[in-house]
Amino acid sequence: EQVLSQIQLAIDDPDIQPRSFLLHGITGSGKTEVYLRAIDQVVRQGRQAVFLVPEISLTPQTLERVNSWFPGRVAVMHSRLTARQQVDQWWDIREGKYDVVVGPRSSLFAPLSNLGLIVIDEEHEWTYKQIETHPLYHARASALELGRLTGAPVVMGSATPDVETYYAATSGRHSLLELPDRVSAGPDRVSRMAEVKVCDMRLELREGNRSMFSRALVHCLKDCILEKHQAILFLNRRGASSIVQCRDCGHVLACRSCSVSLTFHSQAVYFTEGQAKHGELLCHRCNRRSRMPKICPECGMAHIRQLGVGTQRVVEEVKKLLPGVTVDRLDADTTRAGQDIEDIMARLTSGDTQVLVGTQMVAKGLDIPNVTLVGVILADIGMYLPDFRAGERAFGLLCQVAGRAGRGGDMGQVIVQTYNPDHYAIQAAASQDYQSLYEYEIKSRRELGNPPFNEQVHLVFQNLNDAQGLRQATDTGSMLMQRAQAQGLSDVNVIGPAPGVPFRIRGRYRWHLILNGRGLLRFIEGMEFPQGCTVDVDPAHVL
Repeated sequence: EQVLSQIQLAIDDPDIQPRSFLLHGITGSGKTEVYLRAIDQVVRQGRQAVFLVPEISLTPQTLERVNSWFPGRVAVMHSRLTARQQVDQWWDIREGKYDVVVGPRSSLFAPLSNLGLIVIDEEHEWTYKQIETHPLYHARASALELGRLTGAPVVMGSATPDVETYYAATSGRHSLLELPDRVSAGPDRVSRMAEVKVCDMRLELREGNRSMFSRALVHCLKDCILEKHQAILFLNRRGASSIVQCRDCGHVLACRSCSVSLTFHSQAVYFTEGQAKHGELLCHRCNRRSRMPKICPECGMAHIRQLGVGTQRVVEEVKKLLPGVTVDRLDADTTRAGQDIEDIMARLTSGDTQVLVGTQMVAKGLDIPNVTLVGVILADIGMYLPDFRAGERAFGLLCQVAGRAGRGGDMGQVIVQTYNPDHYAIQAAASQDYQSLYEYEIKSRRELGNPPFNEQVHLVFQNLNDAQGLRQATDTGSMLMQRAQAQGLSDVNVIGPAPGVPFRIRGRYRWHLILNGRGLLRFIEGMEFPQGCTVDVDPAHVL
């Protein structure tokens, strides 16, 4: 009530400052309830609200919840609507037929005539940044500017706030609101967070366990099913195996257009000589597909093996471990193949699905009271990327997926499998300790001069010719350093050029530069960059 009252005061009084709020609440603490009650106040005053979610897959769940409060008065906007549907929805919103617009970042630009509130759920998610096509905007920054122009309060919510947003809140730029307790349907309305156990997979291997499942996870999974509960198994990697390698020469099959290894997808079907064959190789960067070769293209030998693990393989192993158990999968492949997210969620909600295996799509927004177990198959994925936000993102994802367990009356359990149990992000996630993660990150960033203590601009040079791309990046880097010296800007640093990760995508080589410093927008204003160069201000990643 106290948290809500502060937002309601800003809704009623246009002079209250600041008009942006960071709602920091652990998973299951009632953030959505706060959003909806604030929106209700706005709607009662005859105004409208935007409710942003980080990705399209979360829209149906959020839409159902919002619709229960405002039946028939909620519009949805996202790119999977047909062109006709998008046009019709746009005009209906413009004509005032809806009070609330729900959707991903593009929903922010809905033509609302009397905007009274903007809600950004899971504000830490990098999917709020548009990275594929121009303009390369961040919905959070755009929402704050829209709120400033219209006077509408902006509420940003997260269990694991973006480090830069939290720093801004502690510095007084946003009002910081805390929800430290988890809410349940029980008589005392407060429940405990799930118990988290970290399993060192190095020890499992030394003790003879070569399975992808630790003994603790196997034990908990069997108990969970026996007690008629449901489980979620999380692995942030699609496919059946992540690497296909020749056992004779060591050659790893890679995409001929991108410098990434091909992933084996066991459930893909193709036909040859009138017979259906299962399994194909897929590039997760350019979506190029090819058949699994019988012999190595490098040495001609037939000893090809599949290494690593993906969600398809996890499903296969669960079915072997627990025959007869109903297992479903939620990742980009299942939804792209025509399986409706709503159907998958309906089976989970009804209890028909006993075990759900998925990528980061299962980490957000799921509120299934009967899910008492979450297993993180490999927590290390993404933790060692050459990006200063890698640890923060790993922590956020682990906390989000752990928050799916124990949201009903029963105690939840989370098993986190890792080869590096001492990593600071794993330790902080295991104890659900955002503050320790924040303090580690802010100390590191202050020492290294990373945001929020400096601004950043990421320049990516893409060229079909490797040498030309490198020359463009080198020449631009020299020009930027000369410009900084000429203007006497000693705090502007040019880092690079360095090869991108991955180095080649769709046949184009990638070299990048990073600009660090203050006042970078003014510094690069009016500059002309080579063709094929992308300039990203405040980048979501620097790969």
